Amino acid sequence: MTRAEFHRIYEQMPEDFRAELIGGIVYVASPMRRDHGLYHALLAMVFSSYVARTPGIETGDNSTILLGDDCELQPDLHLRVLEEHGGASRTTPEGYIEGPPELVAEVSHSSHAIDLFSKHDDYRRYGVAEYLVVSLHEAELRWFDLPADRELHADADDVYRLKGFPGLWIHAPAFFARDYGRLVATLEQGLATPEHAAFVQRLAARRRDG
Repeated sequence: MTRAEFHRIYEQMPEDFRAELIGGIVYVASPMRRDHGLYHALLAMVFSSYVARTPGIETGDNSTILLGDDCELQPDLHLRVLEEHGGASRTTPEGYIEGPPELVAEVSHSSHAIDLFSKHDDYRRYGVAEYLVVSLHEAELRWFDLPADRELHADADDVYRLKGFPGLWIHAPAFFARDYGRLVATLEQGLATPEHAAFVQRLAARRRDG
């Protein structure tokens, strides 16, 4: 199925219906378990806290992303540099995101195979730079550099230091333990780094009006 055909049909569906077009194939979402909601909200808190201190970017939850002629996805979360600050995606007149966000994240349990294969391939094919999968079954984070087609790993202190968003630090054991204090403290350390300050300056320098 083409994206245009999928999108036309999808817009006629009830608002609570969720489906995605991955590699030309339609996938209908499964019911979400409690754990999915807990860790989705936790990662959203981390992303939102980072965005609050990083002007020029935004995060979104289950937003429709128009990626290619056979691909229309709704990642659990995304982080994107805004178009006016040099980002790779834009907002369409209809209010959708078109083009690749710099980072997408999926909370994965029943969709594990799709997230790590079909979605991974489409995100890479259409220019997403970083991909983060919260694997609930293994209680681990899977982090991918998609342009290089390789998996990255936490540093020796169990902290994931995201490349495209300097200062976005996630302490993996604290995340899966839902240790909010340590998770926030780790993020604060990242936000206090010179790398984050330099990133904020770069975003401000790229700012264009109109």
